[in-house]
Amino acid sequence: MKNKIIKLSFFSMLLVTGYNANSQTVKSTKVKESIVAKSLTSKNDAEIDKLISKMTLEEKIGMLHGNSMFANGGVKRLGIPELKMADGPLGVREEISRDSWAPAGLTNDFATYYPADGALAATWNPSLGYTFGNSVGQELRARDKDMLLSPAINIVRTPLGGRTYEYMTEDPFLNKKMAVPVVIGLQDNDVMACVKHFAANNQETNRDFVDVQMDERTLREIYLPAFEAAVKEGKAYSIMGAYNKFRGEYLCENDYMLNKVLRDEWGFKGVVVSDWAAVHSTVKSLNSGLDIEMGTPTTKFNEFFLADRLIAAVKAGEISETEINKHVKRILGVLFQVKAMGGKDRVKGSIATEAHYQDAYKIATESVVLLKNDNNALPLKLDGVKSIAVIGNNATKKNALGGFGAGVKTKREVTPLDGLKSKLPSSIKINYAEGYLERYEEKKVGKLGDITMNGPVTIDQLDPAKLQEAIEAAKNSDVAIVFAGSNRDYETEASDRRSLKLPFGQEELIQKVLAVNPRTIVVMVAGAPFDIDEIGKKTDALVWSWFNGSEGGNALVDVLLGKVNPSGKLPWTMPKNIMDSPAHATNSFPGGKTVDYAEGILVGYRWFDTKKIEPLYPFGYGLSYTSFAFDNAKTDKKEYTADETIAVSVTVKNTGKVDGKEVVQLYASKSDSQITRAAQELKGFQKVLVKTGNSATVTIKVPVKELAYYNVETKKWTVEPGNYTLKLGSSSRDSKKEVIVTIK
Repeated sequence: MKNKIIKLSFFSMLLVTGYNANSQTVKSTKVKESIVAKSLTSKNDAEIDKLISKMTLEEKIGMLHGNSMFANGGVKRLGIPELKMADGPLGVREEISRDSWAPAGLTNDFATYYPADGALAATWNPSLGYTFGNSVGQELRARDKDMLLSPAINIVRTPLGGRTYEYMTEDPFLNKKMAVPVVIGLQDNDVMACVKHFAANNQETNRDFVDVQMDERTLREIYLPAFEAAVKEGKAYSIMGAYNKFRGEYLCENDYMLNKVLRDEWGFKGVVVSDWAAVHSTVKSLNSGLDIEMGTPTTKFNEFFLADRLIAAVKAGEISETEINKHVKRILGVLFQVKAMGGKDRVKGSIATEAHYQDAYKIATESVVLLKNDNNALPLKLDGVKSIAVIGNNATKKNALGGFGAGVKTKREVTPLDGLKSKLPSSIKINYAEGYLERYEEKKVGKLGDITMNGPVTIDQLDPAKLQEAIEAAKNSDVAIVFAGSNRDYETEASDRRSLKLPFGQEELIQKVLAVNPRTIVVMVAGAPFDIDEIGKKTDALVWSWFNGSEGGNALVDVLLGKVNPSGKLPWTMPKNIMDSPAHATNSFPGGKTVDYAEGILVGYRWFDTKKIEPLYPFGYGLSYTSFAFDNAKTDKKEYTADETIAVSVTVKNTGKVDGKEVVQLYASKSDSQITRAAQELKGFQKVLVKTGNSATVTIKVPVKELAYYNVETKKWTVEPGNYTLKLGSSSRDSKKEVIVTIK
């Protein structure tokens, strides 16, 4: 474990010195180290071949499908263990029964609840991606697991997506720069990251069967880069095939995606695992590149496509035993890689430790986004304040469990109200009022695979007594804080939201509280955009938080009180109207049996910027309690060839009164391009801490190949020669400095 401690200290140093999101190295004279991913090796091939030669056909095929809810079959007589998997996106899921989704009822499967991937992306800090992966990886090993079914890195195509909170961003560049260190951090602990959901899995509606259609350039430029980076840079040991179809073929039996792209082009050597119950054939799925079929059995695990039916197919000559051996070899290869077999000194891990809670806290603090702060309403000034009204169900709502997706059984989940009670002076009275009730007209309890078409139907009428209680609390307090937004029962896997409207009558509640106490701060806790336009116009202070882990309440309150200067930036665009978003403007969501990605490469801010549509809050946006000035932007040269790297530097000065972190964002554009392009594209970023009155020089390295487009005719990435404008700013809509470079 000594090497783990060294890596953690190195990455914590990155937080101070600044992390270059392109080169993944530190700009520091003392530290020259960089993230190094461990590649799958072939050193155990001879031993693996020997093991396969001793196995019966039935034993081999037992390894290709679930033998329990979260493990394949092992071969005990040969010392081959089951490959033990665990969800998920918020930390290690509680133990469930071997043959059903019922909790196992253990008392030793409590874990740390980590911020959701949307929150992690909002930090714009890849070193925290490593912290996240490394911390979760240690917990996974403490639970004796081999594979984490995470991270989920699909593009946020629609703000209404049920898994927006779990997916990272709308941008392929930010996705890959955050995903790679997560994968490496996980796998540094002798476990496998299972990167999902490959690919074009961007909606929950009809996800079991919807056939996604898009052109090849869109696929390559938007939907594949994060997966490619996870394989090539992160050296991910496993990939999860998605539920949906792509160009007419289910993705767990899609030869083009699994064989031609993933294995032949990218050189992937690991295992492909199906999403649960996402397999539709026997011979075809294996021939097309799937290795392990997982799912929920109707009665017994031998009924899977890759179970008894596969044994019969081999005996009937429909598929060769040589083909079976190929998949078994891949599985044995990853088991050796993570030292589940033949390994000494495998990481033992630790779980629910104070250090891990602090990892969750660090991520949460850097994820909080300050959307509005007129009249310096924040941080809260407590001089003369004798009472604070705390209003809203989200002040006490817990999100570790809930919804349809994987949650975490945790002993610690600090709510915003908990945080305020522990951090406010005892002299200040807290007047709590629930304000709104979380109610649904029809709350279905689904089983895995059941898809609700349009999400839960909320009851949006306020309870008169609850409303009056909230108004009285606000009237009789010096300051009011309303905690509104969403939760993991409303934003959930297996359904997409119906609209951007705030649920449960929250907008009316906020307006009425503001009417009686103008000194009202509004805090949104949610994982995806909402229509908060009117609220934003009327309140002086608007803060965005997330499903933010075990320490979420403490992190949020530390921001509100000024102990932490907010530095989060939105990882997606918040539209004023849902019809402004590309998938909706083109009337191509959710589709029916087929969905055509009609917006092409113009996803997220690319659409808003190119079409000149004003968002409510742009991609990359987030305020600070201090102010920053950019100056002296320059490049190391004026002209570059296609195989060179552009070094762009800019001086960032903290012109305010408190220390703070800024995210310098670099967007590239080419106004005279001969091909269709977005108005601008993110090509680099760096988060830097600058103390008040001080300056820091930030250098962002952009490989010229990052400026390439995918040429469909030549099937190659092509850099168009000519002039490119590189814009440096603090969001996609706040360009402060520009430099022009020429690509020869």
